Amino acid sequence: MSLVLPALATAHSHAFQRALRGNAQRPGPSGTDDFWSWRTAMYALADSLDPAKMHAVARVAFRELFAAGVRTVGEFHYVHHQPGGAPYEERTTLADEVIRAAKAEGMRIALLRVIYARAGAGKPPEGAQRRFSDPDLDVALADIDALRARWGADPDVRIGVAPHSVRAVPPAWLEQIAAYAERHALPLHMHVAEQPAEIEACLAETGKRPVELLADKGVLGPRFVAVHATHLAPHESRLLGDAGAFVCLCPTTERDLGDGLPDLGALRAAGARLCAGVDSHVMTDPLEDLRSIDLGERLRTGRRIAVRADGRTPAEELWHIGSTLGALSCGFPDAGGTVEVDREATELALVRDEHLLDAVVYSGSTRIFRRG
Repeated sequence: MSLVLPALATAHSHAFQRALRGNAQRPGPSGTDDFWSWRTAMYALADSLDPAKMHAVARVAFRELFAAGVRTVGEFHYVHHQPGGAPYEERTTLADEVIRAAKAEGMRIALLRVIYARAGAGKPPEGAQRRFSDPDLDVALADIDALRARWGADPDVRIGVAPHSVRAVPPAWLEQIAAYAERHALPLHMHVAEQPAEIEACLAETGKRPVELLADKGVLGPRFVAVHATHLAPHESRLLGDAGAFVCLCPTTERDLGDGLPDLGALRAAGARLCAGVDSHVMTDPLEDLRSIDLGERLRTGRRIAVRADGRTPAEELWHIGSTLGALSCGFPDAGGTVEVDREATELALVRDEHLLDAVVYSGSTRIFRRG
């Protein structure tokens, strides 16, 4: 029996972080290792990049994704400028290199150009953050205009807008960003509630939790993708669901960083659409990301078979999340091709044909996909 499936999509990627693999897995000198200590190592890598290195690392990241059955990537791209923050002569050169790398490896790409302005409320960008940041919103939107003009006719490229987070983007910018994305029908992605400290800072600055703020600023909608959404209050899940928004879960990265487990039950009950992302490329196994959406909720609740859907088995629903919905969250109307499972793969020995997709999703690895 041959099994041909819609190709997978990974809706949230930072391709340059593929070069960090193995470099942040030992205790640091402080003895307190968490997301913020990992970020220090990531910033050092970000500050070392030039256009050639950005392209080379992205090629490795996208080649590995392709081999793992992925044909669409949402690239949350935030290293824009030279060390110190001065723009390149061609302002979008690093974004262009990432797009070229994806195309060279046979991938469709949504280049989600990140908007970044500050280290936090009242704090100017520091260190490597200067490479991410623009002095005002019009400059950032002009770069997105330039990318749209250059790549808009390419069927394998989408350009989107990505306010980095409520920490990095002033609240006053959010309405204009949302209006720009709506005017041009662009994907709109944003890190949301990944860390408790982000929520505390948002409350201190605005008196609102992150999703409350985004709702008030008109950011939520069917093209909005909330990345992580790990620490939501129940009513925030409802706000996302009522808006028809996506939530992109990145389990292999979230567990690597100790982010925590999202309330999957609340998100699904609210009607939020799900997709999955490789994020930091700590490992490249989209099947592990998909099954961990279910398995993480099993750990959180102590109950099995957490992903249920009318008319689909759990494995079918997870594949739908990982293929069609992932591509749609990146602005593509379909999965963009197919992948073929090797029925002779060791992981699939002894599996009955009627349970083949279940075994692929819950027990398979990247080795199961036929090459070429």
